[in-house]
Amino acid sequence: MDVNEIRQILPHRYPFLLVDKIVELEAERIVGIKNVTANEPFFNGHFPDFPVMPGVLIVEAMAQTAGILVLRSIPDRDRKLVLLVSVDGARFRKPVVPGDQLRLEMHVLKRKGSVAKMAGKAFVDGVVVAEAEVMCKLEDRPVPEAQPDKEEQPAL
Repeated sequence: MDVNEIRQILPHRYPFLLVDKIVELEAERIVGIKNVTANEPFFNGHFPDFPVMPGVLIVEAMAQTAGILVLRSIPDRDRKLVLLVSVDGARFRKPVVPGDQLRLEMHVLKRKGSVAKMAGKAFVDGVVVAEAEVMCKLEDRPVPEAQPDKEEQPAL
């Protein structure tokens, strides 16, 4: 699955879409790729002299990968959001720096109704750099309020 297919499933967009490709996809398991480049906006401040991808964004990339697994099989997914409910056992083993490629491996631990608990690890060159369990909940996407036409607005 390439980034265009991912954008058809996830509502995230630049600079917050953190999955570039899906390389494995099974019923209860998914593997995504995030190419970490020097152009990432967070590197400007984290840290200017030693750029390190924030751990919370590594977990977010894992959660987005999990979200693809949850949303891909839902027929009305354009009307749904997968919201992060909890993060447990997050561990960061090694800094992720520009030029790294994150391999995000997630698998389902439990699904019940609209809630899914998943565990996963992030790897760089086969070495675990982070791991966490995430719980997410499927919610209806809010319907945007209709904006009145300019012609219908009262004159001031």
